[in-house]
Amino acid sequence: MSNHNVQLHIAIPVMNELEWFPKTLTSIIQSVNELCRCTTHPTPHTYVCINQPDSWWEDPSRKEVCQANTALLAILEKEERIPLTTIDHCTRGRGWEAKKSGVGMARKVLFEKILEEAAPNDIIVSMDADTTFPAAYLQGIIGTMGRNPDWVALSAPYYHNLSGVESLDRSMLRYEIYMRNYALNMLRINSPYAFTALGSAIVVRAGALRKIGNITPLQSGEDFYLLQKLCKMGTVGTWAPECVHPATRISNRVIFGTGPAIQSGLSNHWESYPIYSHFLFEKIAETYHLIEQLYSEEIETAFLQFLQHQFKSPRLWDTIRANTKNSVQFKRAFHEKADGLRILQYLKSEQKRETRPDAHILRENLQILLPEEAWVRISPLLLSDKDLADYSTEALNQIRDVMFEEEMHIRSKNVKTDKPHPPHRIPHP
Repeated sequence: MSNHNVQLHIAIPVMNELEWFPKTLTSIIQSVNELCRCTTHPTPHTYVCINQPDSWWEDPSRKEVCQANTALLAILEKEERIPLTTIDHCTRGRGWEAKKSGVGMARKVLFEKILEEAAPNDIIVSMDADTTFPAAYLQGIIGTMGRNPDWVALSAPYYHNLSGVESLDRSMLRYEIYMRNYALNMLRINSPYAFTALGSAIVVRAGALRKIGNITPLQSGEDFYLLQKLCKMGTVGTWAPECVHPATRISNRVIFGTGPAIQSGLSNHWESYPIYSHFLFEKIAETYHLIEQLYSEEIETAFLQFLQHQFKSPRLWDTIRANTKNSVQFKRAFHEKADGLRILQYLKSEQKRETRPDAHILRENLQILLPEEAWVRISPLLLSDKDLADYSTEALNQIRDVMFEEEMHIRSKNVKTDKPHPPHRIPHP
């Protein structure tokens, strides 16, 4: 199947981004130009939804946001360097209704607009308005998706650049270590849900998005649930040759995610973002290894007991057995039931029993997760007798970078490319 006529559609929700979005726009223009220079693909089309609740116009504390949105709208409506469509949900009378608002709704509107004209094999690139990326990003995306036609979506690599503000950088690094610890453990047990859901780093085929009925417009977490839906219908890839660089900053636009996590971290409140022990993931892996046996008979594991409790069904697997013809179908149905949400719920439930500090767990995890050379390099920094809050910014950054390198190495194993994978270097802005 030829990939040369595939159209790229870039989707970006925007709210109160007058300061940040020009940097993102520059990245898009550079990447679009690079794609057009190096390939015969059609010029990508960018869609921007500038949005906020309409009631904010009457709220003095929110009026500045409304004015910033309309100022950016005026700027973008004059943009001629790339094909760009703006969707106005910010001017007075066009904002969201009371409960139908947020980034999830903006992504839904963007995707609906794109799906009106997109062909099934077209590729939708989801971004955020405070994210930058190298000029080769779009070329790498279209090349990787073309060489991996079985992928319905891609959770692209990411790497937060340091801001130069120590308090923000420390908080961001601690959050990224949390995410990479989760991802490395999920990759280690070969979970189908071993992806990191960032709205700025999601790529999806238009046909796959149509089949799942578009995104669910949640106030937060819409990216996680989108990838989870896509994972249940096909393969979600996790490697691309270039990273996106989400901004390191505080944000209250969503209930949870990077911005709120950084805000919590500034007060050293990491209860919602713990370092989960590798032992918890190994309990899930134990169940994975017994799925074929579970198809034939009832067995007990800690993870299975948790699932039975969650679904309030002591004979949870009887119905699935009755509706599957063989162990292959049963395994697929098992993973649809024991999905990424249930895994997270299990981890959070078990975490309540944990009494060891995060630094101790992280050291123990990385000794298992990292190859020997990387472990020898990083182990002197992993002081289990200190809290992670006491680690220096330099130490946190070095730990993050080693975890990034190993995660990229594992992500790259199941991807088809037309040349050897590039060195797994630390990316630069």
